[in-house]
Amino acid sequence: MPTSTARTLKGPRRLVRRSARRGASPHWQFLRGFLKHPVMVGSIIPSSRVLIEKMLGPVDWENTKLFVEYGPGVGTFTRPILEKLGPDATLLTIDTNADFTRYLKESIDDPRLVAVTGSAADVEKILADRGFDKADYVVSGLPFSTLPPGVGDAIAEATAKAIRPGGAFLVYQFSPKVRDFIAPHFDRLDRGFEWINVPPATLFWAWKKNGEA
Repeated sequence: MPTSTARTLKGPRRLVRRSARRGASPHWQFLRGFLKHPVMVGSIIPSSRVLIEKMLGPVDWENTKLFVEYGPGVGTFTRPILEKLGPDATLLTIDTNADFTRYLKESIDDPRLVAVTGSAADVEKILADRGFDKADYVVSGLPFSTLPPGVGDAIAEATAKAIRPGGAFLVYQFSPKVRDFIAPHFDRLDRGFEWINVPPATLFWAWKKNGEA
């Protein structure tokens, strides 16, 4: 597994808010998104900073060129990822909720961010349509256990195909059942737990073996 070379909050900072378009607060946007699409949002409360740092800890930031995020919501993970990401790298977010996509575009002014409205199950096409081949890492808080039948399996399979050898699928969930979806598609699965979150979350790092397509 790659060692963590994460640059902390001293990394590139280009997260300049467009005050003229700021609109509703992130908390209200998140709540509205949850009420609008409760099946697609894992929790009514955004993830804690402690969970975020633990989840992103194993990432080899120096060698990351494309990071993908599923279900970014109001950017709770998006902003810390951009803080750590290199200046020539890209963060591509995928959300089924167009309100969240619009909010990210309006509240984060950073050329490294590509915010897309779509399904994570279509990640391969979404990357190809934008000239990308494989992602180094994909992070997801989508609630696999409550997704419509077949959707969780489709996302797990597509994600495994979209990640380069040596890369990983980073998953934080409030139900350990997500393991059943992702384990068949990856070579190694590391597991953790974070109590300092509401609710407490189970963390998985699903790795693809180096040298395999």
